[in-house]
Amino acid sequence: MPEGDTIWLTAHRLHAALAGKLLTRSDLRVPRLATADLTGRTLLDVTPRGKHLLTRIEGGLTLHSHLQMDGAWRVFTPDQRWNGGPGHQIRAILGTATHTAVGYRLPVLDLIRTSDEPNVVGHLGPDLLGPDWDAEEAVRRLCADPARPLGEALLDQRNLAGIGNVYKCELAFMARVTPWLPVGDLGPGVPERLVATAHRLLEANKERFDRRTILTNDRADRRLYVYSRLNKPCYRCGALIRRKEELGRDRLSYWCPGCQSGPGP
Repeated sequence: MPEGDTIWLTAHRLHAALAGKLLTRSDLRVPRLATADLTGRTLLDVTPRGKHLLTRIEGGLTLHSHLQMDGAWRVFTPDQRWNGGPGHQIRAILGTATHTAVGYRLPVLDLIRTSDEPNVVGHLGPDLLGPDWDAEEAVRRLCADPARPLGEALLDQRNLAGIGNVYKCELAFMARVTPWLPVGDLGPGVPERLVATAHRLLEANKERFDRRTILTNDRADRRLYVYSRLNKPCYRCGALIRRKEELGRDRLSYWCPGCQSGPGP
C-alpha cells in the first residue's frame, strides 16, 4: 500500500531514470489530458511531497499524481517487458531514449502549471521525509483537536504528511492505545514519541518496498505488528489481532485488544 516511504522511493527511482533527459514519448491516458503532448520537453525532476508525486517538466509544467490505495509507477529499460498490470490499467507513459516510466492505476493525474503546485500540496502538514520536516509543528497540529480519534488525526495529511493506513495501525499499537482513543487522552509525552516514531519508521523504510515496523527482528515472517494479521496472535501478549472495516475496505483498522487500551470502534 503506497504511503510516504513508497512515494519517496518511487520519486527517487523516477528521478534517477528520467531527470535531465528529453521526453521521446508521452501518453497520458485520461480523457482531460488526451491531447496533451510532452514529447520534446526535458523532464527536470521528480519530487515527493507527502503521498503526492510532482514530476516537473520544461516549460513550467508539472505532472501531478497520487497513488492512493494501489497505484504504481514502474520504470523499464528498452529490453524489459512491462509488468505492472494489464494494459488497460495504464494511465501514463513517459519515455526517454534510455528508460520508460509507466503509471498504473493512477486515480489522480493532472497536468498543472508548476507555479500552481501550492493548489494541490499547499495544504499538507510537515512532510515526514521532506526537507521541511518540523517535529514540533507536527505535534502541534496532531494535538490541535483533542476530541479527534488518534487514527483519524494521524491519517489527516494536514497534520503530518506521509502516514497511511498501515502506519496508522502500527503507530497506535506501538503507543499501546487503540486508534479510536481521543488525541487529548494520550498521556504526557506520547504525542511527541508518536511523531518521533513515525519519522524513524518512514526513514528506515524509504529505500525499500518491503516495509517493516519491527526493526529489531530479522525474521522474514515478522515485519508488522498488527496490520494484515487478523486472528493471528499478538507478538507481545498472544491475544488475537482484530480488525474493523471503516469506509469499506479502504480503511482497515487492526489492533490488539490485549495490548492496546482505549475505546473500540
